[in-house]
Amino acid sequence: MRVKRLPRDPGPAGWDKLLGKAAPATPLEQDTTADWLVIGAGFAGLAAARRLSQLCPADRIVMLDATRVGAGPAGRNSGFMIDLPHDLASENYSGALEVDRAQTEDNRRAIAFAQTMADDFNMPPEAFVKSGKINSSATPKGALHNQEFARHLASMEEPHEMLDAQAMRDLTGTTYYTGGLFTPGAVMIQPAMFVRSVAAALQSNRVHLHEESPVTALDRVGPDWVATTPKARVTAPNVVLAVNGHLESFGHLTGRLMHVFTYASMTRALTTAECAALGGQPVWGVTPADPLGTTVRRISGQGGDRIVIRNRFTFDPTMEVRDTRIDRVALDHDRAFAARFPMLRDVTMEHRWGGRLCLSYNNVQVVKEIEQGLWAACCQNGLGTAKGTLAGVLVAEAANGLSSPALTRALTAPLPKKLPPAPLARVGANARSRWGEWRAGREL
Repeated sequence: MRVKRLPRDPGPAGWDKLLGKAAPATPLEQDTTADWLVIGAGFAGLAAARRLSQLCPADRIVMLDATRVGAGPAGRNSGFMIDLPHDLASENYSGALEVDRAQTEDNRRAIAFAQTMADDFNMPPEAFVKSGKINSSATPKGALHNQEFARHLASMEEPHEMLDAQAMRDLTGTTYYTGGLFTPGAVMIQPAMFVRSVAAALQSNRVHLHEESPVTALDRVGPDWVATTPKARVTAPNVVLAVNGHLESFGHLTGRLMHVFTYASMTRALTTAECAALGGQPVWGVTPADPLGTTVRRISGQGGDRIVIRNRFTFDPTMEVRDTRIDRVALDHDRAFAARFPMLRDVTMEHRWGGRLCLSYNNVQVVKEIEQGLWAACCQNGLGTAKGTLAGVLVAEAANGLSSPALTRALTAPLPKKLPPAPLARVGANARSRWGEWRAGREL
């Protein structure tokens, strides 16, 4: 099968830029064979390679990535690894009680697996921080969303703490927030640092990573799969497609995957005086009480003290947006930043970018064998750090005959629902996003 298109990621991601120039890439330049081929070196692909290396210690594993590790979607998210329910299509992130309990169990398994990698690979402290997170509210409606979610967490018997305006000011330095809902189980990561660290640590005489090696065709040849890249091919009996929404480009689940972009801006490094004017704590992260509001992180580490703003969602079936979109969204980011941090009126944004998400209409992942020896670990529904990690672990285990409640849930999940015809889907999805953002009010 020919791979019909290659996604385009707009703007260089700030997280990756903070790390400086990576070592030169090693594209695939000679035909090779492997026991396992992993296509995509994001959270799902790296987790799959790690788990395969544990389960099959004598096998040869080859990983292919179309660009550079950390430059694609894995290095473009907000860096929250969330354990609790976080349904972006809901009003307050919650869903059915038993479903949310199962998802929380699964998310925590993913976080534990990521923790093991962070420890085993001696990552810098800022790469993986067990900090918990806060749902911030800036309106009475946002406070109501937090109260509803708190009641849901209580029914799940999950620890949580309501924060008042003063506690939020002590944390963030701004008076913008009227309250918050703290939950202790989330992890904040530097996403590009995390995936770069895993990729570097995995490489050995058994695990081989080739960046800048996009797969342009994937064909069944006898008992094997043959992946074609611009310069060479890989032949393997087992393939893991860890490409999120790009799965559709390989000819699978056409018309069932929603390709969505979200956008972020990162400030230049704050000066000592600006940090003093801001106050608050040097490291924190808040997600909005309304899922379509603004996510904010303050970071301190490699690259200095900075603030990251993320908001706006657009539905783009082509998996590509123009740079002019970034320019338009930048106005929303600057407005959100100015409203929250008037004391930083002279601080400018240094990096702006967009990142691809894959959503399904019925909020399900794709973790399954889609053809003999061809496994998919895709469609993370906007939670690629945790759900992508879990998907990679699960396909590796499924392909090796293991079983677990999480694997059973994944393998028996329904397929993503079919979407309306493309023009209707695009208009409807974008209209719904704009309506939701308007209703979010000051949460945006």
